[in-house]
Amino acid sequence: MWKKRRWLLAGLMFLAGIVNYMDRSALSIAAPVMSTDLSLSPVELGYVFSSFFFGYAIFNFVGGLLADRLGPFRVMSIAMGVWSVFCAATAFAGGFVSLLVIRVIFGVGEGPFSTTLNRQVANWFPRKEVGTAVGITNGGTPLGGAIAGPLVGFCVITFGWRPAFVIVGMFGLIWLAAWLLLASNDAETDPRVSEAERQEILSDRPHVVGSFRGPGLLQHLRRPIVLATAFAFFGYNYILFFFISWFPSYLTMARHLSMKDMSLVTVIPWVLGCVGLVGGGFLVDFVYRRTGNALFSRKIVLVCCLGAAAVAIALAGQMTTAPSAVALVAVTIFALYLTGSTYWAIVQDAVPRENVGGVGGFVHGLANCSGIIGPTITGYIVQETGSFNSAFALAGAIAVAGVLGVLVFVREPAVPKVPQAGAVASP
Repeated sequence: MWKKRRWLLAGLMFLAGIVNYMDRSALSIAAPVMSTDLSLSPVELGYVFSSFFFGYAIFNFVGGLLADRLGPFRVMSIAMGVWSVFCAATAFAGGFVSLLVIRVIFGVGEGPFSTTLNRQVANWFPRKEVGTAVGITNGGTPLGGAIAGPLVGFCVITFGWRPAFVIVGMFGLIWLAAWLLLASNDAETDPRVSEAERQEILSDRPHVVGSFRGPGLLQHLRRPIVLATAFAFFGYNYILFFFISWFPSYLTMARHLSMKDMSLVTVIPWVLGCVGLVGGGFLVDFVYRRTGNALFSRKIVLVCCLGAAAVAIALAGQMTTAPSAVALVAVTIFALYLTGSTYWAIVQDAVPRENVGGVGGFVHGLANCSGIIGPTITGYIVQETGSFNSAFALAGAIAVAGVLGVLVFVREPAVPKVPQAGAVASP
């Protein structure tokens, strides 16, 4: 398995996910120190967290379209370069406004990552491996969050928060050099791919559920299966971005952990999330192999696990001790990440390969609007109530709504009935 070129690229994309979330999580780890140094209120800090998603959500869609037109190799290269440079540029923020601008551009750079990665998987993997491939290639993201805690925490304590961002930003540029040397757009045109592997990939392309062929990207974007998947992804991301943005501050503000203890404790949910994200891909493919129904395998895992995450995050807000809150948040992130491959796999089932980038970008862009509103809403809740309890409950409620949408709208299309010979059609 691992000798095949597609799995080498999967490994590179796994490493890209580590860099992606390490860079993204750095601000939340450094936030307790940064907010004091730059005199940021909870509401201002919420706006800073949300500003990332203005650029990010827009370029989820733009990046997906560009991946369809320019190829995922080129788009991933540009994206990694931009976000790494602007991660390092955070070190030069002088206050609230400059930090907002830097975070928006940083979000622009990270925006194409997941949709481009999904298009790369569509170009390189047969259908029977899509769930596993998406799980593995995305599996580096929670590991990056886990690494960010102790790494950024150590750098902030040892060197200060400004050098910490420069150090973290350098990892992306190192990865970019390896990507430019080893990767390419697709298995069909890469001369380094063996003929046997190329045929294995091409002989098992995804069958599209209820596909609309030909021109008409907008037709796909209006389909209930696409919109319901986007809304469930919104619920997934609302919980995830609440965790990424505010959980470190929750531990220091509400549970009074030190910077050192906080940076170590945050590793626990992220490690379980990594296990969940990789394991979720295998779980989806296992259900698919047992049932022969790809869409059902995505749906059952999404509904059960996102529902479990919703309940766990709501309960976490009611806990009165740091260990119990951390334990429930760890369960939340594990269950949440078990669904991580399902949204992308449903997109690959529902649309033809030439539209995977655009539709995936649309779904991801709508989902990441949660990052625009969620951290800011949490900032207002904390400032007005002095507590995080309502913010935890709101995150769970939004995820439950996403589960209900999937239950109703994500299904195989109805097969038109064909009148039998000699039958008389009803008037």
